[in-house]
Amino acid sequence: MERYVDQKARWPRVGRHVLAQYDDENVVVYQAYRPEIGLYAAANQRFGGGFSFERMSWIKPNFLWMMFRSAWGTKEGQEITLAITLRRSGFDAILARAVHSAHVPAVYGEPEAWRRALSGSDVRLQWDPDHGPGGQPLERRAIQLGLRSRALRSMGTAWSEDTPEGWLVRIEDVSALVAAQREALRRGTSELFTPREEVYPVRDADVRARLGVDPWPTP
Repeated sequence: MERYVDQKARWPRVGRHVLAQYDDENVVVYQAYRPEIGLYAAANQRFGGGFSFERMSWIKPNFLWMMFRSAWGTKEGQEITLAITLRRSGFDAILARAVHSAHVPAVYGEPEAWRRALSGSDVRLQWDPDHGPGGQPLERRAIQLGLRSRALRSMGTAWSEDTPEGWLVRIEDVSALVAAQREALRRGTSELFTPREEVYPVRDADVRARLGVDPWPTP
């Protein structure tokens, strides 16, 4: 965790960037669920309890983007915030397989080529306006990624040397942290602490260009 105002000072103000908490091996993404799903996942370290692998499931690597979408855990059906740690190699695979939800002519050419790419991919990509902790829209864009089929099952499969196709390291219920920082925010952004995030380095030049990630110095 780190003070929000200190992080804000070093984050890019504009552009398309993947903000995330990560280290050499893992990266954290966020989802918000109703208690039936969220509490089951944290307790059992796997998805179940009403979770469907037949639907698309969206992940967000940016904590504050998740807070905007869930209204800091107060929206109905999004009361439980999960911090899902994935293998970094798995997250890179997600980025490599992502196809934009809307046609981008500069990337796909004709609409039919984009539709073919979309139907053949198990990952969707959206860039949306990022938001500050109070919900104010920012010039910077935030990424969210929709997983289905094989990608979703890999996200829900625990990684081990025997199951390298799995990406999941752990699932943590961070709803109490969300509630505490929601209260801190009411006292002002100077009181707010959020997970320490940096601009995630998309090192593959072809993937970076296809996703539309803007240049930024990487650690």
